[in-house]
Amino acid sequence: MTNTASTLRTAVPLDELIAAAGELRIGGRWERATRLLDSGEATDPRPRALLALAAAEVALESDWFGGTALTEPRLAAAEECVEVLIASLDGKPADEAQADIRWDLDFLRLRHGYLGQVRVDGAFRAGPDGKDPDASAALRTHAERLRGEAPDDVRRGWAEMYLGLVADNLFAERDVAPGHYEAALCAGEAGEAGGTGEAGGSHDAGDDLLVREALRHLGDHDHDHGDHARARERWGRATELGARAGTVPGTLSQQLLLAVLTRDAGDEAGAVALVREIARWAGAIGAVTTEAQARGFLAGADPTAPPAPAESDS
Repeated sequence: MTNTASTLRTAVPLDELIAAAGELRIGGRWERATRLLDSGEATDPRPRALLALAAAEVALESDWFGGTALTEPRLAAAEECVEVLIASLDGKPADEAQADIRWDLDFLRLRHGYLGQVRVDGAFRAGPDGKDPDASAALRTHAERLRGEAPDDVRRGWAEMYLGLVADNLFAERDVAPGHYEAALCAGEAGEAGGTGEAGGSHDAGDDLLVREALRHLGDHDHDHGDHARARERWGRATELGARAGTVPGTLSQQLLLAVLTRDAGDEAGAVALVREIARWAGAIGAVTTEAQARGFLAGADPTAPPAPAESDS
């Protein structure tokens, strides 16, 4: 793997380049991560596919937190590179690494499809109202297939996580989702110490980001049930794990949930002070969706509130 900058050429191990871009990605440095990946030169099909997959994941997270629309072409490029990789096998069975690449591509498709369902007119909108039920059902089937085909426990945990998200945010099945989150939590905690991998990254030892995501949503259910102590415990640990993994926009969004509990406890001044900083930080790094949620909180909105019921036509 070579990296180019003007006339300077440097050899960089592929895994190190992708890992560095991954840390930039979860830190909210999406443009820098993209430039780093695009600067890599690879001729063999496998490294080309890995670079394209990593770039598609950067685009997806930029779309999620930054409100951009970059994923479609990057995902198409990744699909083309993976097709070239499979064609290069010339009928030979794929090895374990190539099977992982195919799963990771399919998981990116799932995540992109989910984002398209929950992001409506630039804002997060939970619940089935106004959404195509067939598209939501297809996403659930997609996640179930990924769970069955997962090559390791952490990837299986990510599929479970999205089964929970689909149940929660597309079907409003609040009684179904926690079971999926618990399964995701168990998968992420396996060998968790020191693990900061994620789907598309390292899967050697647990996954802090998967644990964080599961705790985030389990805490939301605790909060809905009035168990604020349990919600604070889970959300506090989720914030710590996100910070340890290096996710700046994710940690800001998690702190917003802690501000919800601060407001619930009657400390409006403390909640407002915290969220003003969250809004300022999110705006500074271009995390426009988190900034918008924070501004909504300051205006009195509850980011954990369930979707409003649809108006009756009668």
